[in-house]
Amino acid sequence: MEPPQDGDPQGRVLVVTGGCGFLGSHLVRLLLEREPELRELRVLDLNPDPAVVPPEHGTKNVIRGCRAGGVPVLIYTSSMEVVGPNTRGDPFLRGDEDTPYPVRHSEPYPLSKAQAERLVLEANGATVAGGGRLVTVSLRPTGIYGERHPLLQRLYRGGRALGGWLPRTLPPHAEHGRVYVGNVAWMHILAARAARLRPQAVGGECFFCYDASPLAAYEDFNQLLLGPAGLRLIGRSPPPRPLLELLAWLGVAVGRVLPGHAPLLNPYTLAVGSTPFSVRTRKAERSFGYQPLFPWERARERTLEWLRGLGSNQ
Repeated sequence: MEPPQDGDPQGRVLVVTGGCGFLGSHLVRLLLEREPELRELRVLDLNPDPAVVPPEHGTKNVIRGCRAGGVPVLIYTSSMEVVGPNTRGDPFLRGDEDTPYPVRHSEPYPLSKAQAERLVLEANGATVAGGGRLVTVSLRPTGIYGERHPLLQRLYRGGRALGGWLPRTLPPHAEHGRVYVGNVAWMHILAARAARLRPQAVGGECFFCYDASPLAAYEDFNQLLLGPAGLRLIGRSPPPRPLLELLAWLGVAVGRVLPGHAPLLNPYTLAVGSTPFSVRTRKAERSFGYQPLFPWERARERTLEWLRGLGSNQ
């Protein structure tokens, strides 16, 4: 969010919600490094329980706050999952924002993200205090990786506990697009600049967010990071599908018995990991000149350095 500038022409005041989290912390750091017009950075991180405050309710509050506070720009972090993979497992290969796809949501996360994104895009052009108009943009990252990624950390520690091995549980043929967290943060900065300078080009629009990271099956991509960190993937193919589905449902049952336990394998993660899903970012390139700030080699190097640091701290 970009609050009103209080008449000070010497810089911009920016607000990052969730600024202490995985993506938020990278965005805060990149703003401090790469936003020359930054005058003040305000970081908010209430970390509400989604079971108590659904994401779409929090989004309504953010939009109300923008309108009441005269905030001119709102950049929303959405997800590729507002599109898919859907419950049927239909592939989406290197598609863009206009690629037809039968969207079907059955899980709370993608459904709430889709509802929140709709609210944000519908708010574009709404009047704000002081007489201006709100410019809203929604960014849809593919699967994010990088330093401080909770799932990558969990996989690394789990593999170390198993003697350096990770079992294959997902099909090796399902192409996925993954994006480095620093490039997602960079797209936020570029989109915010465009929303301020060329609102007609980006206002009320959504953009997929990807970079030049290799397209690969989910576990094979993880191995590009975890392998040099000392872990090995067991097996060329996963167990039979009926067995995986049984294990996925057992994971759900264990999660219900043990509150706070989130199994890595459940019916939704199995469906997502088994469905080919990759995107292109030509719309962001055309609309506000997006190009990845971090090339794949640098993104991998930074992630590996962090992973090896986890090992040395154990």
